Amino acid sequence: MNRIKAEELIKKYKEGNLSADEKLVLEKWYATLEETSNLHLEPGELVKNLDDIWKTIELNTTLPDKKPVIKTIWKRVAAIAAILSLVIISVIYFSSRSKESQGSDYRSIAKTIKPGGNKATLTLSSGEIIILDSASNGKLLEKAGISITKTADGQIIYTANGNHKPTDKPLINTITTPTGGQYQIQLPDGSKVWLNAQSSLRYPSFFNDKERLVTLTGEAYFEIAKSPKKQNFKVTTINQTLEVLGTHFNINAYSNEASVKTTLLEGQVKVSRLLPDKKVEVPLLLKPGQQSIVSAKTLNVENVAPAQFTAWKDGSFAFKDADLKTVMRTLSRWYNINVSYEGTIPNLEFSGELNRNLNLDQILDVLSFYQVHFKMEGKNLIVAPSNTK
Repeated sequence: MNRIKAEELIKKYKEGNLSADEKLVLEKWYATLEETSNLHLEPGELVKNLDDIWKTIELNTTLPDKKPVIKTIWKRVAAIAAILSLVIISVIYFSSRSKESQGSDYRSIAKTIKPGGNKATLTLSSGEIIILDSASNGKLLEKAGISITKTADGQIIYTANGNHKPTDKPLINTITTPTGGQYQIQLPDGSKVWLNAQSSLRYPSFFNDKERLVTLTGEAYFEIAKSPKKQNFKVTTINQTLEVLGTHFNINAYSNEASVKTTLLEGQVKVSRLLPDKKVEVPLLLKPGQQSIVSAKTLNVENVAPAQFTAWKDGSFAFKDADLKTVMRTLSRWYNINVSYEGTIPNLEFSGELNRNLNLDQILDVLSFYQVHFKMEGKNLIVAPSNTK
């Protein structure tokens, strides 16, 4: 089916005028596309890649005058998955249409830019720096009864042995991921932390009887082990402090984002806003499925779909109504690129999920619906309106 025919059927779908035969054609087309596509974008993104006629098609939107026979298309899982893949057609369309004007500008360079991977440095209290991605697997260090081990799957594990004395003073270590890096660490209490790109975690070599305190910059996903001594686990970031006993949560605290976002998956956490004088406001209790948004002046809570904010840990970018600059900040951290803008960038939003293992050119091809012009100069990605050469 060509693009013109697709537009015609989609328009009829919107109006509730599809015949039984046309409905069958549309469903078959969706099923065919599903078999050949591996990108998962919300149906709403299709509309932004073609003409204005597509702009009102949204995921999970039910029009009041829709005929029952039409609604069945959206109820079928296979059909929904196929609708998601429709964006591939629009990407191909825009890519081919703009290939002559921008293909030579970014693709030859962008296709050589690989995604990030397991990269990090471990800074010990002595100032010694261990480059984890080049260090040999196995035991890296043993000091004061604490062993530090590197595993083959990109993880650092702290364990206490028989020589460890709880009365010893803990040593402060810091694990840092670069742009284009990620890493996992198992803390001395058994808690697990996944660090996203351009992030760092400062923590003691073991936790004392009073508290379990770490400091985060950037983004991390936490699975906190319950303490037999009932020690609260505290995470300090810019503008906020968080306190838990045992739970799963994600914190996004990048300095170039407008706010610190904490998303709770399991258990309960107390979130407090740090005031300029370092005092702490009355804490707010988060429940699973909620997200706190802390800025320099406010603390708000929203109900969210947590999986969207933890997708990075499982190898995906997940966006919901994200503007271009938000998407680009995420890409710059993972692909180790600098992004700049020229002219007035279209005010469009993007929702969808993309594999973090794709090369940069594949990601940019998908984002062509923004109707922007990409140009690369080394590691510098320049974004301009599509009418700018």
